[in-house]
Amino acid sequence: MVFDEHADLLDAPTVDQLKQLFPDGSAPMWGVVPGKKDVNVSRIKKMRAGDWVFFSGDKRRLYFGGTIALMWRNKELATRLWGSDAAGNTWEYIYALSGTRGFDIPIDEIRTLLGWNPNRHIMGISVRDENDSDTLQTLLTLDPATAAAVPTDAENDEAAVFAFDGELERTAQRAQRGEQTALKKRLLQGSTGQCALCGRSLPGTFLIAAHIKKRALCSDGEKRDLANIAMLACTFGCNAVHEHGYVTVAPGGAVQVSPLAAHLPEVDAYIQQKLAGRILP
Repeated sequence: MVFDEHADLLDAPTVDQLKQLFPDGSAPMWGVVPGKKDVNVSRIKKMRAGDWVFFSGDKRRLYFGGTIALMWRNKELATRLWGSDAAGNTWEYIYALSGTRGFDIPIDEIRTLLGWNPNRHIMGISVRDENDSDTLQTLLTLDPATAAAVPTDAENDEAAVFAFDGELERTAQRAQRGEQTALKKRLLQGSTGQCALCGRSLPGTFLIAAHIKKRALCSDGEKRDLANIAMLACTFGCNAVHEHGYVTVAPGGAVQVSPLAAHLPEVDAYIQQKLAGRILP
């Protein structure tokens, strides 16, 4: 949506926020209907600027995602943009999206990843908990994007800037990747090794046993397939650009660069200098 084309239906504070978030004057928009007897409203109220959002289609695939940059309610604007459904409702709970990108992920992989029933479908609007959201973000390599600040308790927030009186050390339990040590030992035969992506020979301290296929999507058998599931990747940038989806490797070994890299000059410069055009074994 181009903001100036609909300024007559936007209040001044909303226009100001949109233009701060999107200086080029436009943004992708989506909307949600209140639903019969306002069934969707309680779910909508759980959504906040900065939350991840994902879209599925035909009950088969996840095809799009991004970050909620700003949310507001505007029935007149929604009617102009999208019309009304058969019941006369429109998608009046509107949100602008930032950091969007396309996907092509079969819904079966999502069901497996999140531990869903094999026959479960995504229908209407569904708000997931933090664990599911973080898991999807890791799978789909979405990066944090521009979003409006969520209002906080101003007094407490200001105090937190100047002092922290909580515990500085906490005891925590977390799952460990049981195969990780064995994986690196297999890949790193001596004190130095070669990054599979850029080809540089480096001390082992700067090399990671990086999964070629995302570990979250691996079966137990694939996780145990130490000879084929991982590669050495350096901490100087190669592991990060691969993990976040800015590069991948085609079946013939050619490094492929995501068009998203062009939007991040520093990332693109690294890729062009170290990885673009390489053919890997």
